[in-house]
Amino acid sequence: MGIVQSQSIKNTFITFIGFGIGAINALFLYTNFLGKLHYGIVATVLSGANIMMPLMAFGAQNTIIRFFSHYKTEKEREEFLTFMLFFPLVFIIPLSCLFYYFYDPISSLWLKENPSLKPFFWLIPFVGLCMGYFEIFYAWVKVHMQSVVGNLISEVLVRVIVMVMLFAVQWNWISKDTFVYTVALAYFAQLVGMKLYAISVKMPVFRFVIPENLREIVEYSFFIIVSGGVAVMLVDFDKVMIPHYKDIGQNALYAVAIFISTVIAVPSRAMTQIVAPITARLMVENKHDELDDLYKKSAINLQIIGGGIMLLIFLNIKELYHLIPKDYSGGIWVVFMIGLSKFYDIILGNNNSIIVNTKYYRIVLLFGIFTVLLMIGLNMVFIPLYGIEGSAFATLLTVLIYDSIKLIFVVKKMNLFPFTIKTIHSFIILVVCFLLFFFWDFPFHAIVNVTLKSLLISAFYIYANYRFGISEEFMQIVDATLKRLKLVK
Repeated sequence: MGIVQSQSIKNTFITFIGFGIGAINALFLYTNFLGKLHYGIVATVLSGANIMMPLMAFGAQNTIIRFFSHYKTEKEREEFLTFMLFFPLVFIIPLSCLFYYFYDPISSLWLKENPSLKPFFWLIPFVGLCMGYFEIFYAWVKVHMQSVVGNLISEVLVRVIVMVMLFAVQWNWISKDTFVYTVALAYFAQLVGMKLYAISVKMPVFRFVIPENLREIVEYSFFIIVSGGVAVMLVDFDKVMIPHYKDIGQNALYAVAIFISTVIAVPSRAMTQIVAPITARLMVENKHDELDDLYKKSAINLQIIGGGIMLLIFLNIKELYHLIPKDYSGGIWVVFMIGLSKFYDIILGNNNSIIVNTKYYRIVLLFGIFTVLLMIGLNMVFIPLYGIEGSAFATLLTVLIYDSIKLIFVVKKMNLFPFTIKTIHSFIILVVCFLLFFFWDFPFHAIVNVTLKSLLISAFYIYANYRFGISEEFMQIVDATLKRLKLVK
C-alpha cells in the first residue's frame, strides 16, 4: 500500500484543510453573514449541480479510469484521452438546449413554494458543467498516478474563494444576490485550475480517432451516469426536494447538519483518489488476491479513521451547535442519521471502485434505478411529515439498503469480502468509547469543552486501536508520528 498510503495521507491532510475552511464558511460565515434565505439558495443550487454533474460529464471521469489501463501504447492512450475529452459534448449540447427551452415551465413547477430561487435556477446546469469537466480533467491526472495537486484544487480553491466573497458580503462590497453568482464563478475557476494542471501533467495530443471498443465505452459511460447519479442523489437529492415542500430556509439548517456529518467521509474521499485507478489495474491484470487484500485494508483503515471522526462529532454535537446562531439549531438528529449513513458507506472500503470495474457492472443499473425510486418515494413520504429530519431518515434507509445490495453483489459475484475479525474488534472499541464519553460534560465555554473532550476521546481511541493492533497501516502511521515528535526512539 506504499503509493496508496503516501498519497492517501497527503490527500487526507489536504482534504481536512479544505474541510476546515469549509467548516468556517458553513458554520460561521454563511450563518452570520448571509442569512437563511441566501444560504438555502446556495445549498439548493449546489445540490442541483451535483445531481447534474454525472449527466454533464457523461460518466467520462470513471470511463477514463476504467479503460486507460486497457490501452498498451502511448499512441492508443493519447487517442483515448482525446476522444473522452470531447465525448461528453454529444450529450451536453442537446441537454443544454432542452434546459434553455423549457426553463420557465421547469423552474415554475419545481419552485412554486420558493419563487426567490427562480433567478438563480439557471446556475444549476452551469455549475454542473463546471463540476463535470473538472472531474474529467481530474481523472486525466489520476490515471497518471498524480492526485495530490488535483485534490488541493478540488478541496481548497473553491472554499477559499467563497470565504473571500462572504467577507465581501459582510463588508458590503457585493450584495447577497451577487454572492450567489460568485459561487458559480468559483467553480469555473476550479475547472480552469484543474485543466491547467492536467495539461502540465500530460499535454493532450489531439488524435481524433474513434476507439474500436466504442460500444463498450458508451455502455459503461451510461452505467456511470446512472450509478454516479444514484451516489450523488443519495447525498444531494434531499436538498433539492426540501424546497419543493418546505421553505427554502430549511435547506440552510439542513446544509449545516449535512456539512458536519459529511466530515466522516473525508478519509474515504481522500483514499479513493488513488485507490480507484489501482483497483482498475488489479482487475485488468486479474490479481484477485491483491485486490482482496486492498479491499480489506481499505475497509478497516476507513473504519478506524471514519469511526474516530464520527465519535468526535457525535460526542461533541451539542457543544458544536452552541457555537452557531440559534436559528440553525434544529439539525442535531439530522447529524446523527446522516452520520450513520456516511459511516456505513465508508466501512465498505473500495467497494464502489470494484463494482464500476467489474464485468457485471450492467446489473448494478437495476440497483441504481430501484434506489432512486426508493429514495424519491421515501422523501415524498417523510419530508411533508417530519421536515428535514424526515429527509435525513429517508436518506439513512436508502443508503443502508443500497450499500447492503452492493456489498452482497461483490461478495457473491467477485468472491471478495471487506470484513475480518478486526472489523468486530474495531466496532467494540467504537461502542466502548461512545458509552465511556457520552455522559461527560465540562462546565466551560463550548470551544474549551469541545477541545478537552476531543483530546480525551482521541487519546483513548488511538491507544485502543494501536494496543489491539486493529490495522498494520494505522500502527505504522502512529509509530512514524511518535518518532517524528521524538516521543519514542
